[in-house]
Amino acid sequence: MDGCSGSVGDNVRHILTTIRSVAARSARNPDSIRLVAVTKTVGVERIQEAMSAGVTIVGENRLQEALPKIERLGRKHLRWHFIGRLQRRKVKMVVGLFELIHSVDSLELAEEINRRAEQAGLSQSILLEVNIGDEKSKGGWAPTSVAASFPELSRMSHLRIQGLMAIPPLAPDAEVARPYFRRLRELGRSLTRSGCENINMDELSMGMSGDYQVAVEEGATYVRIGTAIFGARRD
Repeated sequence: MDGCSGSVGDNVRHILTTIRSVAARSARNPDSIRLVAVTKTVGVERIQEAMSAGVTIVGENRLQEALPKIERLGRKHLRWHFIGRLQRRKVKMVVGLFELIHSVDSLELAEEINRRAEQAGLSQSILLEVNIGDEKSKGGWAPTSVAASFPELSRMSHLRIQGLMAIPPLAPDAEVARPYFRRLRELGRSLTRSGCENINMDELSMGMSGDYQVAVEEGATYVRIGTAIFGARRD
């Protein structure tokens, strides 16, 4: 597990270097793997430190916390992703503000995003959240039910479904997450040939501070890292 022992900038540079190293030994193109800096409870000044070290994508969990940060930092030099649980009543404000929504966990939420995107005259990029560990405490599609939703999802013409997201069961050893990451990768591959115009499986959002190296080895294209950059959160 990567610790958080240096400055924000040092931590970002270390993680970016590690991602490239792991990609190289896994015979992957390092440019296909992007760091999402998770900035829940992190202030603007520390986000700016991360930007100076190479962060270009920020992941926010809470809309109300994200809004003042987006106003201060803008969207010219940062790409904003929504990675937290999204309540349907907040969809209207999230659509179009965030480039990618990682956490679309149901058909009902997808329908609401599509409806709001249509009203706004835009297409919204999303990932489908999969409950990869079949945990009762988590939302998301069961791995066995994603394909069955494709006919309905394919009719949502204001969505661009770009892949899958998952959070494996919490474990102290990163290797415990490997079979879950592998399962998500294999699920994405099995869904690739859906034939639906607005659905592709190019992206896999998986891996966090404690297990991102394993996630990269198993095919992650987005890794969501907060603690290893900014230290423990102060909720």
